[in-house]
Amino acid sequence: MSDPHSTGGDKPDELAGTEQPFVQHLMELRDRMIKAVIAIGIAAGILALFPGPGALYDLMAAPLVASLPKGATLIATNVVSPFVVPIKILFMAAFMIALPVVLYQVWAFIAPGLYSHEKKLVMPLVISSTLLFFIGVAFSYYVVFGQVFKFIQSFAPKSITAAPDIEEYLNFVLGMFMAFGLAFEVPIAVILLVRMGVLTVAQLREYRGYFWVAAAIGTALVTPPDAGSMIMLLAVVGGLYEVGILAAQMFLKSTKAPDTDTEVTKS
Repeated sequence: MSDPHSTGGDKPDELAGTEQPFVQHLMELRDRMIKAVIAIGIAAGILALFPGPGALYDLMAAPLVASLPKGATLIATNVVSPFVVPIKILFMAAFMIALPVVLYQVWAFIAPGLYSHEKKLVMPLVISSTLLFFIGVAFSYYVVFGQVFKFIQSFAPKSITAAPDIEEYLNFVLGMFMAFGLAFEVPIAVILLVRMGVLTVAQLREYRGYFWVAAAIGTALVTPPDAGSMIMLLAVVGGLYEVGILAAQMFLKSTKAPDTDTEVTKS
């Protein structure tokens, strides 16, 4: 009689016996979420003490303030904005600092349901996606913001005194951080598409031209109205697409099921 947990041939299923009741899964998910929230809370507590919400906002506003006319500052048109906006930035920064812990909790929750060759794929992707998102945020802050704000101020008539609202600036920054952070995740998306069998490496190369057209439209929609930031983001996304194709080839070789070659040879 054959083993009910067999995956083919005489090799047993390595996940056999690891099934858990649905309620137990929910309890584990709750515990993982609590740990993630605690990590964010600890990071927020530390940032509240040093450097503080106000200093965090000053740091985020520095690229804009540097491009404003001498003596100009940001303004608050809402009564509670001077309090609410820095608090929002505090928790945004806390989430980013705690992101490795949050992603680890996600990894720890799904890892028991993965085969060993699949685990080789997930952990590197968790680490690389975190790093790429941080790099995208840093790129937008240190490279893009300066170019964008100089471009905008160069078009402002001398009769207008620039005094941006702090809430509007926060929304702008969050949108740019999200756009560039996600743009830097292109290699991860390419790897997942290939690994899940949605596309092949050959198809990715074949559709390269379509990707560039779509990327150009996307960057035009998410970036401010200056050619410099659009070209920078388009070049980054295109380059990362090529990196993703190369990385997908390597991941396919290193994360395939160990008995794939044997089964192909037998057939």
